[in-house]
Amino acid sequence: MSKKTSWRIPTVIALGIASLLPQLSSAQAPAKWPTQDISIVVPYPPGGGTDLTTRALAEEMGKALKANISVINQPGASGSVGTLAVWNKPHNGYTISANGILAFTSYPVRGFTEGAYKDQKDWHIWIATYSPNAIVTRGGDGAKYKTMADLLAALKAKPGEITFGTAGVGSGGHMGAEVLKLGTKIPYKHISYQGGAPAIVGGLSGEVDIVPQLLMEMVDHIRAGKMNALAVLMDKPFKLSGAPDIPAITDSVPDVKPYLPMGESFGIMVPKDTPANAVKAIDEAFKIAVQSDTVKKFAAEKGSVVLALSGEEAQAHVAKLSSIVSWTLFDGGAAKISPDKLGIPKP
Repeated sequence: MSKKTSWRIPTVIALGIASLLPQLSSAQAPAKWPTQDISIVVPYPPGGGTDLTTRALAEEMGKALKANISVINQPGASGSVGTLAVWNKPHNGYTISANGILAFTSYPVRGFTEGAYKDQKDWHIWIATYSPNAIVTRGGDGAKYKTMADLLAALKAKPGEITFGTAGVGSGGHMGAEVLKLGTKIPYKHISYQGGAPAIVGGLSGEVDIVPQLLMEMVDHIRAGKMNALAVLMDKPFKLSGAPDIPAITDSVPDVKPYLPMGESFGIMVPKDTPANAVKAIDEAFKIAVQSDTVKKFAAEKGSVVLALSGEEAQAHVAKLSSIVSWTLFDGGAAKISPDKLGIPKP
């Protein structure tokens, strides 16, 4: 072997190894995410609390991720249709579920998740904002009730006759009505609408006596004096900008406290087996978004508060809500499966 040849062989080997080093380094580093557009599925029609919150959140998360985020509405069966659609997509983070967490926790006892996922522990969950249920009636000259005392007197005088309009069985409004019934032990007449907006129209027109939907859905009507907020389903008053403070339901119905707070938390989620790099990127973008002026201003205007929960804090919040919602539905005869069978403790 010549001296020339013996010199070239190690050089070629060295160059070959050097060319592989970037590839080895890249293989060890987490893959970049995202590398394509992201979709967030809202399992309700446009204009509701989940939709409005998601759009505010998506705008800021898109900036943080430097990616296009499309919000897609896919309603049906109290939100379970859109939620299951996300579950059945590839678990890669590019299809995210938005939801109202109260409704989401009702799916197992209502039998919607059989054959899919078990419960909230099968998801990574981020909770952005919270809006309480409010007991609201028509305002102005047509108001039947000025205070909770007026309403309670009417419920006692005519049990099962006072009409409560909600977005349907299992909706946030229905849960609010059921919680009030549990606290007062007085029945009401449930009028089920196709959504929160039609129920509110029913309240404005006097078609129903009470609308126990989310505060954020009625806040503009309350500020305008068209609706009268009798109480929030919390154990402390709600300070609403541009309107008087709304009394806590415990001021008039103290027995309702074990079921409080009752309201809707809004957030996003992905299946638990989503790749870690995607989960990390979503988590970082979420934390930036919920601290943005856009989301804070949205919450203040819409009768909500920013919760900004993730990880174990979010799971603890959802577990508590699951207990309240599942047992309220079961006690009201609206659950297909007993919470006991699903290992859900009583509140």
